[in-house]
Amino acid sequence: MTSKRKNYKAFGLSIFSEIELPELQISNEQVNKNQTVEIKIDDLTEKWNEVSVNKKHIVVTEQFVMMKIPNSAIFYIEKGRTIIVSPLEKADESAVRLYLLGSCLGIVLMQRKILPLHGSAVVVNGKAYAFIGDSGAGKSTLASAFLQKGHELVTDDVIAVSLSPHGEPIVTPAYPQQKLWQESLNAFGLENTNYRPIYDRETKYSVPVVSKFYEKPLPLAGLFELVKGDDGITQIHRIEKLERFRTLFHHTYRNFLIPQLDLMEWHFSTSVQLLNYLSMFQIKRTTAGFTANDLVSAIIELINEEEQTIEKNSTDFTKLHSYAK
Repeated sequence: MTSKRKNYKAFGLSIFSEIELPELQISNEQVNKNQTVEIKIDDLTEKWNEVSVNKKHIVVTEQFVMMKIPNSAIFYIEKGRTIIVSPLEKADESAVRLYLLGSCLGIVLMQRKILPLHGSAVVVNGKAYAFIGDSGAGKSTLASAFLQKGHELVTDDVIAVSLSPHGEPIVTPAYPQQKLWQESLNAFGLENTNYRPIYDRETKYSVPVVSKFYEKPLPLAGLFELVKGDDGITQIHRIEKLERFRTLFHHTYRNFLIPQLDLMEWHFSTSVQLLNYLSMFQIKRTTAGFTANDLVSAIIELINEEEQTIEKNSTDFTKLHSYAK
């Protein structure tokens, strides 16, 4: 599990790690010290015994978060800058990496006040469009269908959204990997023998997508919430008004931590700014058959219509401003 300290990159951060993280890209870039994260190995047993109460598996304060995960490790995440890992006896290496790249980095983003949404994002017309939803909703599968059509992946599982100096939402790329279920591999004609099973999920696999990965930050232009339906019909409708806030909060990665980290006010103000820029839709997809390819066509058509409307409104405003002069 351990290796010579290496420098990786993900979510716009430079990650110096004493633990081998083959999923991430090696970085040789010079970055601001404020953009670095250290992953270290140390014994946290005594610290855990001090802070844990009633044998809880997670302890949250405004300064740090600690977790004890069976078959994995005790994790300590502090101020968005440091992750300390204390592997348990007979720890599974893949389990340690799973929690490092998921929950731990998600908490790092929150501590840095970067909004982590639970979903996948792809590039369409030079902008990022995100698919959010509960586990099993089909986010990664839909993103993979976009990749099959020539689009590029920005992130899978955790979407890191920050705000530009002008308040525009920006998605920073994660790393070139997807997590796909066996049925999705079958639908795309991929052999599972080529991929590594994800810990504790025998029919879900890590699928590298290096050649289809977009490495630069992009403006986030739209969100699509995926939900399952059993009526045999796929429906798409716009999410309006206060429901947009509920949707954003519900699909914030590890959202139960937000009040415990005293970040409710930050989350609300960030949501307000995001919603000034974003179109939001809910896709109620049928569970009968494989629908991802059909959804790609419908979503592309919808995105094009949205962009044409925005362009027309911008043109009309420019003309009106000109007449006013």
